[in-house]
Amino acid sequence: MFQGSMVALVTPMHADGRLDKTALQRLVDFHVENQTDAIIAVGTTGESATLNMDEHCEVIRLVVEYTAKRIPVIGGTGSNSTAEAIELTQCAQKSGVDACLLVTPYYNKPTQEGLYLHYKAIAEAVDIPQILYNVPGRTACDMLPTTVKQLADIDNIIGIKEALGDLSRVQELINIAHDKFAIYSGDDGTAMELMLMGGKGVISVTANVAPKAMHEMAQLAIAGDRGGATAINHRLDGLHKHLFVEPNPIPAKWALHIMGLIEAGIRLPLTPLSPQHYDTVKLALQQAQVL
Repeated sequence: MFQGSMVALVTPMHADGRLDKTALQRLVDFHVENQTDAIIAVGTTGESATLNMDEHCEVIRLVVEYTAKRIPVIGGTGSNSTAEAIELTQCAQKSGVDACLLVTPYYNKPTQEGLYLHYKAIAEAVDIPQILYNVPGRTACDMLPTTVKQLADIDNIIGIKEALGDLSRVQELINIAHDKFAIYSGDDGTAMELMLMGGKGVISVTANVAPKAMHEMAQLAIAGDRGGATAINHRLDGLHKHLFVEPNPIPAKWALHIMGLIEAGIRLPLTPLSPQHYDTVKLALQQAQVL
């Protein structure tokens, strides 16, 4: 089972929007060196919505190659088309990922039965560990705990990334989880509390820019050390908040750019961070002691 601080990695791009493979390797090495516990390649933060199928598969393959088994790689392979999600998951499996992360189908608003059948079909089609991903603020689709409970009985569905940010929902999920089914936070602001409640980790945007601190905080929280985890989390509070001052990954990519790790490239319809937010994000980086 995966646990700890797992980065939802940005996909670095040149100014013209082309993939930047050199910067991608630099980011992978940065996370290995700073003790990130796993890398999620081409999730929402990785701009999956604007990569074509070939690019999507290529970035996952490159992350697997660059990590060279030093830390686990989880491929983001969700789609609002079940057939496309199966194809992406097959592609990720061939690339050598350790697991896949599958967001709920966005825009088309499936029923709970539709969600169950969607994930069941992917799990049956591709024999690889799979993590569900619930983020209603992005997808207009909320997968309820009753549906999660059904899916947890499928052998290769091993956990859920819950990004609702509602700790009462987290408690419901923890109550239905069994030993091989993990609850992960998809909301940096409430991640520490989720782990103190019994969650196994966080799939984090903040970890893009503060990987070592997120790793240390996660380890302490999972161990039940509230005081130690809080001390670290306090200095990360600004990042948890202000990396969302504009839609993710706009602020995270700008932060990584001023840290000298990537170019400023981002794909439309996303645009570079608005100048009025520069000082806010920079101050959060300074408070976190990463700039």
